[in-house]
Amino acid sequence: MDVEERIEAIFAAAGVTASLHAVDLDAVDLSLGVPAGGVAEVGIRADEQVVIASIFKILLVLEFARQVGAGQLDPTERVVVTAGDRLGGWGLAGCTDDAEVSLRDLAYFAMSVSDNTAADLLLRRVGPDLLPMLAAELGLVRTRVVGGPRELVEVMLADVGARTEAEFARIFPTLSVERVRAMRVFDPEQTTSSTAREITRLLTLIWRDEAGPADACAMVRTWMARQLFWTRLAAGFPPGVRVSGKTGTLPGLHLEAGVAEYPDGGRYAIAVFARADGLASRRIDVDLAMGEAARTVVEALRGY
Repeated sequence: MDVEERIEAIFAAAGVTASLHAVDLDAVDLSLGVPAGGVAEVGIRADEQVVIASIFKILLVLEFARQVGAGQLDPTERVVVTAGDRLGGWGLAGCTDDAEVSLRDLAYFAMSVSDNTAADLLLRRVGPDLLPMLAAELGLVRTRVVGGPRELVEVMLADVGARTEAEFARIFPTLSVERVRAMRVFDPEQTTSSTAREITRLLTLIWRDEAGPADACAMVRTWMARQLFWTRLAAGFPPGVRVSGKTGTLPGLHLEAGVAEYPDGGRYAIAVFARADGLASRRIDVDLAMGEAARTVVEALRGY
């Protein structure tokens, strides 16, 4: 089998449909959008418009880092996180008491544990209108950013007729798969979305210091390297390969984009966006299949 067939077999065994794109980020000419020479990319449904959920946080922290580098924001500026700021998910959402953190630590939490509260507060500070402008500047013509975590939660509540997150938690398990899939957060035309190819372009620009000043790009790389979730892309690679990434998750959607860096200097940007028939958010078999697919495609790019 060729590499595309092998990857499709991996996804089929896990019971998912997925879009994937991987690129040797030192062997592609981004100005032309084509490989500079040799086999530099592999894609499967790489141009399909898909929901990206928390993957958008890469753009968010990049914009923050650029503003810090330009002297527009002080990364040590303090933010008090109150009960009214908390959104569901990891990190600050679990705090019982008010917490005071810096803008820089909000960026860290947004990337390391995909903290929705931190991302929402950071987005307010950098300016939500700037993310679509940043995407356009970087040539991400099919990447759309529709609000942030708070807007996503509000849309989900409205779509099921819930007034609070607690009420949503009671209603959601009673909904059919078809009813859930009809919610706006699953429609790429109505929520934050992109393509696998555009997300690897974003990562390539960051890793090549072409998404902004070098110090800003370095900040984003540092935060992505500190992501705590390792069962998706990182799980597929052997020890010695550094994998930096950002996950995204919604019921039935298992997403990650990242960069694998080999000891010999090889660097590969990968985006894998998988959709399962069911709505379970925790599917270790899907996570591991994503890692296996990522390793398979990178090994093909390396000529193994």
